[in-house]
Amino acid sequence: MESLDEVIDAMIADRVIHRHRRIWLLLIALIVAAALVVLATGGWKEKKGRTVPTLEAPATVTAGRFEFNFTKAEIVRKPKTDYSAAETTLRVYFTAKNIDTEEQKSESVSGGLLKFVPGGGKDLIDSNGGDCQGGLNWELVYGLPPEECSTKFDVDPDFAADVVEIGVLQEHYEGDNGSLGLNEKPYWHNEDAAAVVRLKPTVVVDDGKNR
Repeated sequence: MESLDEVIDAMIADRVIHRHRRIWLLLIALIVAAALVVLATGGWKEKKGRTVPTLEAPATVTAGRFEFNFTKAEIVRKPKTDYSAAETTLRVYFTAKNIDTEEQKSESVSGGLLKFVPGGGKDLIDSNGGDCQGGLNWELVYGLPPEECSTKFDVDPDFAADVVEIGVLQEHYEGDNGSLGLNEKPYWHNEDAAAVVRLKPTVVVDDGKNR
């Protein structure tokens, strides 16, 4: 038979265990609540101060082997029909010039160089590439004057905005790390942010008729 002291010790130990269990349950509940708040406000994305310039259109951006001059943006709405759902795209207009003094080769503006910045912790949206002279991924020839171009971004059908931000990336002409056995011969790669351009879009309804 247990002594009175042993019974008292057991009771105290039981109370301590229950008290600590309540504390752990409270901490877990707080962590879960904090996670829900973070997810509701944009996910686990670290919000950093912008380290590249933010420009108001019309704006010229020199980025790697291209020079861009951004002019306007449109939110293009295609109404729902009997055969298709409603669609909305964001189209941005600009001129582009090939300024590749390193290789002096013709090159198109790839979709990854222009990105829509939706904000609110959402992922960036790649463009579909440079559409110049009526041709998607049209190659820009080094030494020629700027070409009129546009690009589009797929957005939600109900998308609306007074101002849109377009991120411009720049490639760098450099080689890889030779100490790691990689090719040191320079080439265009290693994209990073060059600037963000802000534009005020107009709304256009595309009903299939010529505008």
